[in-house]
Amino acid sequence: MRAATPDESTREDDARRWSADDAIGALFTAHYRGLVRLAVLLLHDEGVAEDVVQDAYVALHRRWRRLRDADKALAYLRTSVLNGARSALRKRGVAERHIARGPDGPLIVASAETGALSLLRHREVLEAVRRLPTRQREAIVLRYYAELSEAEIADAMGVSRGAVKSHASRGMQALRQSLEAAL
Repeated sequence: MRAATPDESTREDDARRWSADDAIGALFTAHYRGLVRLAVLLLHDEGVAEDVVQDAYVALHRRWRRLRDADKALAYLRTSVLNGARSALRKRGVAERHIARGPDGPLIVASAETGALSLLRHREVLEAVRRLPTRQREAIVLRYYAELSEAEIADAMGVSRGAVKSHASRGMQALRQSLEAAL
């Protein structure tokens, strides 16, 4: 086992200075709404988005004492929300495929995103963003909505900065084509 460097010890001390309750409370107050909006843009369902964000906060609370750098707590939350949204989308896809294969055919259910999207002004843009492939949509939302840097996006998505540039460029090109066709 190696000894902690002075920088590592300082970061660990910073994380331990705050109790988990105090730190999570401060992060919740400052970032909850923004993280929910991010999840809504990815999931198109406000209820599921709130659940995903709450799960991210609970997970961070459980792991607070093991967090080496308290400054990375927000990045941890973003990554958790992104991963939670991906998981929710996978579960939704499985459920939709199961319903479609049912003996009585697909159920007709009101769209979950109807309420969330009705609150947003730019329906055409949001519809075009929704049609993007998952990675392109994530890159566009994290860059232009969450205003993250390429490095932060790469960290949140678990890909290289070059992949972020590629996904964002392809996404913007697809959005341009989609929106021009709609006019």
